[in-house]
Amino acid sequence: MVGEQKDSTSSEALPKPVRPALVVSRRLLDDYSTYIEHLLVGLSAESVRACLICSACSRAESICPPTVELIRYPILDLPLMGHYNKKLLFERLDKFKPTVFHCLCQSKAWLTRQLTRHFGVPYVLTVNSLQKRRWQLSLSPRRCAEIVVPSSHLAVAVRGYYPRFAERIEQINIGTFTADTSECFDKRGRLASIVMAHPLDYAGEFEKLLGAVRHLVIDGYEFMFVITGSGRQERELRKLVNGLGLTDVVLIVPKLLEWRSILAAGDIFIKHQPSESFDPVLLEAMAVGAAVVCSKGGVDDLVVDGKTGILFEPDDELSIYNSLQKLLNGREYARQLAANAQQYLRENHSVSAMVANTLRIYRQVQQWYKSRV
Repeated sequence: MVGEQKDSTSSEALPKPVRPALVVSRRLLDDYSTYIEHLLVGLSAESVRACLICSACSRAESICPPTVELIRYPILDLPLMGHYNKKLLFERLDKFKPTVFHCLCQSKAWLTRQLTRHFGVPYVLTVNSLQKRRWQLSLSPRRCAEIVVPSSHLAVAVRGYYPRFAERIEQINIGTFTADTSECFDKRGRLASIVMAHPLDYAGEFEKLLGAVRHLVIDGYEFMFVITGSGRQERELRKLVNGLGLTDVVLIVPKLLEWRSILAAGDIFIKHQPSESFDPVLLEAMAVGAAVVCSKGGVDDLVVDGKTGILFEPDDELSIYNSLQKLLNGREYARQLAANAQQYLRENHSVSAMVANTLRIYRQVQQWYKSRV
């Protein structure tokens, strides 16, 4: 066991230093960049040497501390170069000498399993999504020592899908830095603002929401509604906004890397569709102090109705309307919800706790694997 006292002073008696190799996809870097940055910085602060394995993406350089080794894979994303790319990856990892792998993206589960087989070390898998196309995960009973999930909903679902791994599933909350204050309706005379972040792939998903927004405008409410995102049906969404006569109210802006600043400018953050993935944007919106209005369903544990936010029925225009109206009419109530949410995050989603629990898992995994080989 880690920390167990032994009489021997040989190197074999001492706990092996943790040297994690984190495996991520480009999409995960885009969607969970803040989480990955916090984790890497936290590991560096604990003097843990780590490496990040990812594809060519400029975002990686901006979130990697100098002490974290960045390993590109594939180096050459060209046909017939798979064997060469794998050879280069093995050579870099041979020099790094990882003691544990951490697969942060389900799409990289097979690659991680191959790497752990080659290097003879265990791995941790993070599951942050219930998307069915990803449920045929490649799990090694001998080397997959722990499955980490960011919410209790995901923990229950993963246990149902993989009962053999039920004892290896643990929830570690994603951490964030919560603002000391909230700007939710804190300035008199300022136009109210509602912010949302969502892919613009299906314009039809916005019909009920924009219908509720239109009725609020007809009823005399004044506000600015900002939609941030990108997708193949952005043009259709703009046509829908124009057809409803909302061009003076609704602003569509591209998905930005530094989206926390956009969230901080909003009084209200709305999530109008339930998600099968843990939503890091919702977490950050609560952290900066926005009052949250969220669709029921999904896998997040963050919104407790009437305490840390307001829940509404999905695809129900009247339910969306009533939820937004309640906050626009009751600004002090909105500010209290935002303050409650921030306090909830301070108690349950701190970066320090996330890093400490992740590092504990790495150490336990190494000891678990050592006892089995």
